[in-house]
Amino acid sequence: QVQLVESGGGLVQAGGSLRLSCAASGRTISSYGMGWFRQAPGDERECVAAMNWSGAMTHYSDFVKGRFSISRDSAKNTVYMQMNSLRPEDTAVYYCAADSLPRATVPKHATQKYKCWGQGTRVAVYS
Repeated sequence: QVQLVESGGGLVQAGGSLRLSCAASGRTISSYGMGWFRQAPGDERECVAAMNWSGAMTHYSDFVKGRFSISRDSAKNTVYMQMNSLRPEDTAVYYCAADSLPRATVPKHATQKYKCWGQGTRVAVYS
C-alpha cells in the first residue's frame, strides 16, 4: 500500500504561486496515474489536474487551465503541482491521489477511480 504525503500549501496573496509536492512511500508510483484534487468547505471534492502513468497525458479542469501544471519525478517518487496566478477561489485543501489500477493510458478525473489518498495540504489565497 502506498502512502502519500502532501506539502507546500500555505497562505499566499492573489496572483502569487505555490508548488505542491506529493511524496510517495511504500511502493513506487511510477506505474500509476496520479491526480490532484481539492475540497473547499461545504463543497464536493473536485479534480484539479491528473496525469496518466507515463506522464505523457494530462487533464486539467477548466478553472485551472493555463495556471496550474502537474508533473512527476519518478526518481524521487514524487508528484508536483505548480500553481500560478492564484485566486481567492483556489482556496481549499488540496489532496493527491494514486490511481487504483496501474498503467492507465488516460488520466482520470473521477474521485472513485483513485484508491490511495494523502492527508491534504491547505492553500489559502487572499486578495
